[in-house]
Amino acid sequence: MELNEAIEIVKGQLGKSRFDHTLRVLETARELARRFHAPLEKVELAAVFHDYAKQRPTEDLRREIISSDLPKDLLDYHSELWHGPVGAILAERQYGITDKEILGAIYCHTTGKPHMNKIEMIVYLADYIEPGRDFPGLEEVREAAEGDLLYACWIVSRNTINHLLNKEATIYPDSIHAYNDFTRKMKMEGKFNG
Repeated sequence: MELNEAIEIVKGQLGKSRFDHTLRVLETARELARRFHAPLEKVELAAVFHDYAKQRPTEDLRREIISSDLPKDLLDYHSELWHGPVGAILAERQYGITDKEILGAIYCHTTGKPHMNKIEMIVYLADYIEPGRDFPGLEEVREAAEGDLLYACWIVSRNTINHLLNKEATIYPDSIHAYNDFTRKMKMEGKFNG
């Protein structure tokens, strides 16, 4: 699928503010793909489609989870998590996107997951650090993203989990598994002690 076609498809599914966010994620993901030598076209398509299902009604997302092969335990967690997995299914079904790296990046851009590939990590990070975002801890992640993709993603994971703990919210298991995986890799690379 051509990038401009994907942009037009997604534009029709999102309000202006969410679409503007998507364009900023696209630009940020492009920068990260160049910096960390990832396949640009795959990163671009995943970034454009990452919030494809974000503004669909919650009940539609719920129905899609129930009727698909998606893990049913998603329904036990906040509906904010649902748009990534549902978006990946819809991108494949409606637009014939079959590349597993692209679909994986759409799927896990909110929660993370263990053993993320470079495309998944870039979209996960780009969604967090795009220039329209502004919240505590963001500058630390942006600085890390200048030179270390793994460390930047580890900080995103840590910050997200801390935020959810502070809100006394449930945490989707993939988020915990992503944090553990990033931490193990950081230790293997000698970036952490212990």
